[in-house]
Amino acid sequence: MAKLSSKNQITVPVHVLREAGLGPGDVLQVRAAGRGRLEVERLDDILERYAGTVRYPPGYLDRLRDEWDR
Repeated sequence: MAKLSSKNQITVPVHVLREAGLGPGDVLQVRAAGRGRLEVERLDDILERYAGTVRYPPGYLDRLRDEWDR
């Protein structure tokens, strides 16, 4: 059980966070889901998710870099 503080803060039990797959540093979106209910959702960093996933044909980036020298 959690209690809302006078500063509108709550402490979420560790077992609830683990079950939800949430951890320190996660950026969360909180929204009302009806009277007396909240939804908490982790916001994924799109750049972190897709960084390094693009694969170029061999030599492609070298050809692009060569264009800079012109």
